Formats: sequence, C-alpha cells, structure tokens
Amino acid sequence: MSSHGQAPHAPAHESASEAHHGHSNGHQAGHGTLKGYLIGFSLSVILTAIPFWLVMSGAIDSKLFTAFLVMGLGVIQIVVHMVYFLHMNPRSEGGWTMMALLFTLVLVGITLAGSLWVMHHLNTNMMPMSPEMMKNMP
Repeated sequence: MSSHGQAPHAPAHESASEAHHGHSNGHQAGHGTLKGYLIGFSLSVILTAIPFWLVMSGAIDSKLFTAFLVMGLGVIQIVVHMVYFLHMNPRSEGGWTMMALLFTLVLVGITLAGSLWVMHHLNTNMMPMSPEMMKNMP
C-alpha cells in the first residue's frame, strides 16, 4: 500500500486487462462475452428441450431412432458447452484443447455405445414376469 491508502499501480508492461485479472501467464485463452454466454445458454436450453419433447410426446414411432437422435443431440450439447463455456478452439493453448475435445468425443462414443449394449442385453436376458410373480417379490 502506498502512503495515500491506495494499492500500487500495475507494472508498465502489463495491460489494463492483465492487471485487472491479476495474471499474465502468456496463454491467449479468450474470455467469454455476455453475447457468447447467452448464445451458449440458448443452444443448451434448445438442445435439452428437443429431446425432452421427442421422448415425452412420442413424436417418432421408432424408439431406436429416438434414442439415437437424443444421443446425437447430447453430443452436440457437449460440443456447445466446450465451445461457449470452456472456450475451446483450435488456437487456444496450442491446439491441446482441440485434442481434449476429440478425446472427449471418443470417450462419449464408447460410453454411449457400451451403455446401449448393456441395456439391450439386460432387456433381452430378463426373465418375463407376470403380475402375480411381481406380487410375490420381496
């Protein structure tokens, strides 16, 4: 603190933005704007409402096609979150964030495929039960 009770000024080599945020580590990651966050939020709401409507209204007769459509919209929503909220693009951090995006998409694909495979086999291999058998369950 200086003698007048004010904080010392930022060094001359820091920009006003760096002095305000308290860091200048050389990374050029873009900070979001209000417009960007509103676009991301709007897309997230839409990408949540569409699958909800598809499932609740039964708009598509094929359950398999509905499931694939919901999963596809989920993957798109992951990308929207990574771009608008995590600020991932090919330029930030030397492209490493793009590699993280690709790795995430591969993991999501494996997880979704494995989940569908397990659910399909559980459904196929479950013993059918009559209502009377259900009453006798513990």
